Amino acid sequence: MDEPKRVLIIDDDKHISELLRLYFEKDGFNVTAGYTGDTVLPLVRAVNPDVIILDLMLPGMSGFDVIRELRRESDVPVLMLTARSDTLDKIVGLELGADDYILKPFEPKELLARVKAVLRRTRSASSGVKEGEDVKDNVVSYPGLVVDRIRYTVRVGDEEIDMPPKELELLFFLATHPNRVFTRDQILESIWGMDYYGEQRTVDVHIKRIREKLDVIDHPLWQIKTVWSVGYKFEVKDDEI
Repeated sequence: MDEPKRVLIIDDDKHISELLRLYFEKDGFNVTAGYTGDTVLPLVRAVNPDVIILDLMLPGMSGFDVIRELRRESDVPVLMLTARSDTLDKIVGLELGADDYILKPFEPKELLARVKAVLRRTRSASSGVKEGEDVKDNVVSYPGLVVDRIRYTVRVGDEEIDMPPKELELLFFLATHPNRVFTRDQILESIWGMDYYGEQRTVDVHIKRIREKLDVIDHPLWQIKTVWSVGYKFEVKDDEI
């Protein structure tokens, strides 16, 4: 029997925290709660949660700073809570490494569904080689680039680059379909799944982060190219396909 999933809830509103505790415990989760940004990293190290629900507006360390520090040591999925509908908040949070967001006020049932969706996507991304798949089907390489979906590593030039699972899956997906254009909706469905509640901007944010990491070396034979008004493709010189 699978162990209960561990959720860490960080919100300075104790009424919200307790309400969420009731919903998640009723659904079989183990719940730990914290109320300030400064408590997040110690709790993550102590509890090793499967997912974090994080309010952005916290006393002490802000939610943005928490995500920034957290991503230096953990890829645990983070779902942001924000009381502001400002698009910039969402973009900054996603760029720092959050996996999803939800606006306050929200329905606890929707938040529970979002958390389950994030966990499904994370489990799928980390499942490794599927039965019947060959090792070569999970490694793609071009001059100066190797993406390994078995060990979940990306090598750019002579360096191994830190890349969260979603970024790696997106890069692998595009690189295994060279010169094919994918719309943002197609990418969302393929990488995030049909049950993703977010918006197309999520793809743009992840592409931006991937490009920044790939651009540590010159790569004239390949690039992630924006096809305006359509989407993205992994463009490769014909003699490298």
